[in-house]
Amino acid sequence: MKKRTLIQALGLAALASASGLSLAQQQPFKIGLILPMTGQQATTGRQIEAATRLWIAQNGDTVAGRKVQVILKDDTSLPDVTRRLAQELVVNDKVDVLAGMGITPSAMSVGPIATQSKTPLVVMAAATSSITEASPYIVRTSFTLPQASVALADWAPKNGLKTVVTLVSDYGPGLDAEKFFKDRFLFNGGKVPETLRVPMRNPDFAPFLQKVRDLKPDALFVFVPSGAGAAVMKQFLERGMDKAGIRLIGTGDVTDDDQLNDMGDGALGVVTSHHYSAAHPSAANKKFVEAFEKANKGLRPNFMAVGGYDGMRVIYEALKKTNGKGGGDALLAGMKGQLFESPRGPMFIDAQTRDVVQNIYLRKVEKKNGQLYNVEFDVIKDVKDPGKSR
Repeated sequence: MKKRTLIQALGLAALASASGLSLAQQQPFKIGLILPMTGQQATTGRQIEAATRLWIAQNGDTVAGRKVQVILKDDTSLPDVTRRLAQELVVNDKVDVLAGMGITPSAMSVGPIATQSKTPLVVMAAATSSITEASPYIVRTSFTLPQASVALADWAPKNGLKTVVTLVSDYGPGLDAEKFFKDRFLFNGGKVPETLRVPMRNPDFAPFLQKVRDLKPDALFVFVPSGAGAAVMKQFLERGMDKAGIRLIGTGDVTDDDQLNDMGDGALGVVTSHHYSAAHPSAANKKFVEAFEKANKGLRPNFMAVGGYDGMRVIYEALKKTNGKGGGDALLAGMKGQLFESPRGPMFIDAQTRDVVQNIYLRKVEKKNGQLYNVEFDVIKDVKDPGKSR
C-alpha cells in the first residue's frame, strides 16, 4: 500500500514539474525593444523596427513552442528615458530579452539593469567599442567604429591622401572613430593637422567645414550618427570643398543608404568603409533588400536595419537552443559563438567578447539604374573589434 502511495506521489510530482515547464513554455517570450522612434535618431528606430517586423513575418512568431511578443518603446535617444523604460520592461513586463539601443549613451545606461536582472541585452545599433564591457549580458549585432575606421586609414595613404583632417560628433563613437583612424593613419605615414569635434545636439557643421577649407587637406574624414550624413554632405558641397580639391571620406554613416539618393550627384565618388551596403552583391542580401523594400513602401534598408534583422536571428536561435525554456544565462550561452550568413556577409558572435566579427568593405558611391549606391570594391575579412586589443 505504502509502495503504491509513493509511486502515485512521485507520478504527481513529475506531472506537476512537467506542467510547470509546460506553463513556462506557454507564456509568451517577450522582447523589450527600446528605440529612438522620434527625435534626431528617428531613422535608426524606423529601420530597426521595420527589420524586426520583417524577420518575424519571414520566420513566424512562435519559436520552440513559445509565442514571441515584441514590446516597442520610444526612448527619444535620451539615456535617462532608456534606463527608465528598461527598468519597467524588466520589472513590470518581465521581458526575457532587451534589445535595440539607438545610441551609445542609451546602451551604457541599460548595462547595469541587464547585469542585475540577468537579462540579455542585444545591441542592434550603438557602436562604441566599450559597450560590451558595460555588462556581461550584452551581445552586439551592429558594428564598432574602430572596425570601420581602421580599414579606411589603411586605404587612404595608398591612394594619394597624405594629409587628412578628422571631423566627428563629440560622443563615444565619434571619439573612437577619431582615435582609431588617426592612430592608424599616422602609423601609415599620414598627417592629421587637426581633429574637430561637433556637438551631438543640434549640430552646425558650417564653421567646422570652413576651418577645414582653410587648412586645405587632401581629404576630410567624417563620422556622424546615422541620419546626419545628408547635412554634412549638403554643407560640404555648398562650400565648394570638392571643387577645392578636398575629398570626403568616412565611415558608412556618412553615405547612409537610407538618405543616399537624396544627397544628389555631389555624393558620387565618396569612399567609405563599412560592414553593410544595400548593394552588397550576395543572394542573401538581394533577397533581404527586395523583401524589406516591398514591406516598407520602397524604403531602402541601411546598416541599422541589418543590425536589427540579425539581432532577431540571434535571439531566435538562442531560444531554440534552450528548447523554448529561455532563462537569462541559458539564452546568453545560446547567443555566444553563433556563426551565420547575414545579408551583410558572414558574421560571428565572439564567445569571449560577445561582440560581432564581420567583413568590412571599402565602397564608393556610384550610380546604378539611376540610383546612388555604396558599391563595394574591396573587403577586409573577419574583422574583430580593434578596440578590444587595447
